[in-house]
Amino acid sequence: MTSVWSDPVGLPIGESGAVVTVGTFDGVHRGHHDVLARLVALATATKRPSVVVTFEPHPLEVVRPADAPPLLTLHDEKLEMFAQCGVSYVAVLPFTPILASYEAEQFVDAVLIERFRVVELLVGHDHGFGRGRLGDIDVLQALGASRGFGVTVLPPVHAADGQAISSTAIRSAILKGDLPTAAAGLGRPYSLAGTVIRGDQRGRLIGYPTLNLLPPPLRKLLPPDGVYAVRVQTPQGPFGGMLNLGPRPTFGDASRRIETHVFDATHDWYGAPIRLDLIARIRDTQAYSGIEALRAQLALDEAAARQTLQGLATATSAEPLS
Repeated sequence: MTSVWSDPVGLPIGESGAVVTVGTFDGVHRGHHDVLARLVALATATKRPSVVVTFEPHPLEVVRPADAPPLLTLHDEKLEMFAQCGVSYVAVLPFTPILASYEAEQFVDAVLIERFRVVELLVGHDHGFGRGRLGDIDVLQALGASRGFGVTVLPPVHAADGQAISSTAIRSAILKGDLPTAAAGLGRPYSLAGTVIRGDQRGRLIGYPTLNLLPPPLRKLLPPDGVYAVRVQTPQGPFGGMLNLGPRPTFGDASRRIETHVFDATHDWYGAPIRLDLIARIRDTQAYSGIEALRAQLALDEAAARQTLQGLATATSAEPLS
């Protein structure tokens, strides 16, 4: 079971030390999963705890706020992903101006050695740390050699097109509405989570009732406005559905909404936590001449979404067991 510690000074690491990795891990994508799997395997083999050291908020929000990227995974989403990977501990360091000012040597001594008793450190090939990220792999390996801990530098994991999987590339795909590419990098569909709230019941009046979600925090990355095929993860299990993300120009409503019509379900989910797994983009947002024209388009959207979801289910069921 994974334990989360916001006060790493009290982390119960024994005299034998720990196997550690460090990073922001936004998205916890396939490249991150490779690091985490190797971390857990090495920790198990050496009978030591595995420790993920991560930061809140994202370091760029402190050092260069204008360059801070929107987040693929909010804090709680990231912790959930870590727990699924089977690490022993997740230590969340508050990223402050003081921590940002640490030189590479100071970060290694005060954080990795003093707090976490690092014996083996696993990092990605492009890892940088310390003030201005001046502590590159060469610096880290030299510090490991002089301080007596091992440093393993892991190669990138590549996508089908040969490009290294990265949070930046996944963000780019999502911003283009290219959800299959994003899912290939993440190893799962990109998702939005929230609590169901009451809407204005317009969908119900035209035969397409919807679940309305509270909007996520502004730091969460959203794809372009439009209609999407989604899998709706509910307390009663998963259902197919279609999501309208954005305004409702047919009704003169310019506010950005998250409304999902759930297929083949009639449950009352008000107040319930829901997760939307975004599978594919169907079309852009557009205005229609009236209710009947909108209803006709929604019927086409539903058919397209069902076909997409059926194709996904068929492809998944055809995959060989590993």
